[in-house]
Amino acid sequence: MKIRHLNVFLCTALFAVLLALLPVAASAQAAMPLPMGTGAGVHSPDSPFAPIQERKDVLPWSLLSEVKTRAEKNKLLPVFPAPVIALNQKTQRVQGFMMPLEPGEKQKHFLLSSVPLTCGFCTPGGPESMVEVKTKTPVAYSLDVVVVEGKFSVLSDDPYGLYYRITDAVGVK
Repeated sequence: MKIRHLNVFLCTALFAVLLALLPVAASAQAAMPLPMGTGAGVHSPDSPFAPIQERKDVLPWSLLSEVKTRAEKNKLLPVFPAPVIALNQKTQRVQGFMMPLEPGEKQKHFLLSSVPLTCGFCTPGGPESMVEVKTKTPVAYSLDVVVVEGKFSVLSDDPYGLYYRITDAVGVK
């Protein structure tokens, strides 16, 4: 019986020590920056899917993901750097992996993501790694990278929490 009480005491003491160390570990982890090429919205090299190949004629995800956030009245709002704001209401090309919003082989309204949804190795990103797309003509659904061109909008307070949208888009080879 004494051994059982000792085990309970040791387990309780160990649990108390771990609880005491939890804030220290959390603050240390928060202070450590993520290595480049890791974190949300990053395509893992272990992925069976081909990563997005950067093109000079397409907006890089590295630029779109430079957005910061600020808290205002129970919500987070984006704070865009000047180079991103300069893109607003201009014709731009964006490439990414298609995330259909409706069923069908052809899509007129979908999201483009910096990483494929079907990749178990990739870490999904937030609104900085997605662009809402509304096309003039339907675009065929694909698991491969899709490129679209249209009027690019930088959204400062979208009701759905999106940061970027392209309208009147067309598919580009």
